[in-house]
Amino acid sequence: MNETIIVFARDNIKKNIAICSNSAKLLFKRMYSHNNLEMELNDVVDNMSEQSLSWAMTQLQNTLKEKYLK
Repeated sequence: MNETIIVFARDNIKKNIAICSNSAKLLFKRMYSHNNLEMELNDVVDNMSEQSLSWAMTQLQNTLKEKYLK
């Protein structure tokens, strides 16, 4: 994956996860850092595999749509 896209994806995920509910943040940690739920969210994102970035962005888009469409 292109390095510019990787940086964009990580930044986008960090920005969007910050405005999610605590339960959504915990779910995100369970999915991407299940062995260390105490890890800071930005560190979780930084440690994610490149292959997970696209799916994580899609999940966050759906979560935020639900949050703001209610």
